[in-house]
Amino acid sequence: MNKKWILSILAIITLLALSACGGNNDDSASKDKDSTGIKKEESKELNLYTGRHYDTDQQLYDRFTKKTGIKVNVIAAKDDELIARLEREGKASEADVFVTADAGRLARAKDKGLLQSFKSKTLEQNVPDKYRDDDGAWYGLTKRARVIAYDKERVKPEDIKEYDVLATDKFKGKVLIRSSDNIYNQSLVASFIALNGKDEAKKWAEGIVANMARAPKGGDRDQAVAVAAGEGDVAVMNSYYFGQMLNSEEEEEKKAAEKLAIVFPNQDTTGTHVNISGAGIAAGSKNKENAIKFIEFLSEPEQQEQFSATNFEYPVNKDAKTSDLLKSWGDFKEQDIDLTQLGENNEEAIKIMNEVGWK
Repeated sequence: MNKKWILSILAIITLLALSACGGNNDDSASKDKDSTGIKKEESKELNLYTGRHYDTDQQLYDRFTKKTGIKVNVIAAKDDELIARLEREGKASEADVFVTADAGRLARAKDKGLLQSFKSKTLEQNVPDKYRDDDGAWYGLTKRARVIAYDKERVKPEDIKEYDVLATDKFKGKVLIRSSDNIYNQSLVASFIALNGKDEAKKWAEGIVANMARAPKGGDRDQAVAVAAGEGDVAVMNSYYFGQMLNSEEEEEKKAAEKLAIVFPNQDTTGTHVNISGAGIAAGSKNKENAIKFIEFLSEPEQQEQFSATNFEYPVNKDAKTSDLLKSWGDFKEQDIDLTQLGENNEEAIKIMNEVGWK
């Protein structure tokens, strides 16, 4: 074989080798990612930062692991502490999913760049528009109504049909409510700003401060216990706390709740204020596909019904059934507002509460 033929054969072999290498790289890339660009090969774990602290939630996580083989590492702390931790950890954070209560907090996390947007047909089907972020940064998991609890012997339900009545002279020295630091109250005022404007929201907050039975202290259940003890006649609280008290293993809480009943305010006008607990994917998540699967799983009817049966929250998924206790409270009309407004109005709500001296 002459030199010319040898060089030609070597050139052909080289071209074939390069072609083969290029083909393998393309195949590898397509195998590593799906149509949305998410890497397919992820660890069989995900890290959950959650402000929810209910034993029944762990049962859902265990069910998810059994179904998917994905282990859920739970990092539980107070909601605002987790937001601060995500900020502090930055890009080094190991968080995949962030779960917290209140749309105001979820909006705050989004604004700080702690969450990433994502789309999911399953979540769009399971979670109605009003309970999820427009950009897909967070999705609601459960609903809580902010109701008025009252002493059944001292108050008639027809006398507390509206939030506004709590700010009138009729309830001077009789209202129990948490502090202005509490996000649930901030979101309640934020909802009034959305519905009625700043001036009316401020007028209501002034009336509440004037009618407080004592300086704000404790949580929602503490307000209800204080009503049962006669420190006031009415308390503003989230509905699921009332359900927890009725089913509490602590006799004091259970007895207190049995002396009370709840009203869903504003049924003839703007509806009862409803907030959510919800989930988003952390900005630096290294297990995004697992995170999406997890949030989708929690939105399914079976899991939604467990939220309702064990923690007495309302499902966001319309296909899920509510528990017998929630059914006994009856249907009610909700405020018709986009929950993203709770985050948008949060700063103004805090400003108003400070101006009127709400401690």
